[in-house]
Amino acid sequence: MSETYFVPCGEAESEFTEKRSRFIGRVQRVESEAEARAYIETIKKQHYDARHNCWCYLIHDGGIVRYGDDGEPQGTAGQPMLNVFQREGVENVVCVVTRYFGGVLLGAGGLTRAYSKSAKDALDAAGKARMTLWTRERVAVPYPLLERLTRLIDARGGVTEGNDYGTEVTVTLRLPQGETEAFAAALTELSGGGISPEILGTVFLPGLREND
Repeated sequence: MSETYFVPCGEAESEFTEKRSRFIGRVQRVESEAEARAYIETIKKQHYDARHNCWCYLIHDGGIVRYGDDGEPQGTAGQPMLNVFQREGVENVVCVVTRYFGGVLLGAGGLTRAYSKSAKDALDAAGKARMTLWTRERVAVPYPLLERLTRLIDARGGVTEGNDYGTEVTVTLRLPQGETEAFAAALTELSGGGISPEILGTVFLPGLREND
């Protein structure tokens, strides 16, 4: 497992039909193996009438990698699905592909392509974001400067976490590490030297969606 990795932006679903077999792919971000297994069981119960519910998951902490073919020929479902996420550098993810058999055999190559496509389509629908180190800050500004501050945060690739409204607006935000000095300099210029950010600490969180 790599130190720099991606995670899904959220839960997503994809669906297509191949030779009358219906493939439904689902991707979800998870933080533990227990969470991944619970998600798999939920999908299996939801699609109890399907011929196959194949799955895989990758958990960053501990380097956990698991997959299951759920009755499909060995190596034609779970492993190809897993390969999709490994190629994309995506971890902390669980994927389940449900197949409703349409009566036509696809062969090993056809199955491999179908399960890979289903996993990739679901990941594309979810989007992915790079895990990165952020610096959390707090800035208090007069109301007339709020809109300009918001544009400044956006320009540095930051995220506004929330605003508290009082005699001034106190903005809690986070910036990608490496942008803090440039942001502080721009804030000094914006306020004529009257405003400085308060550093709250650092957090390791997903960045913005990257694969649109």
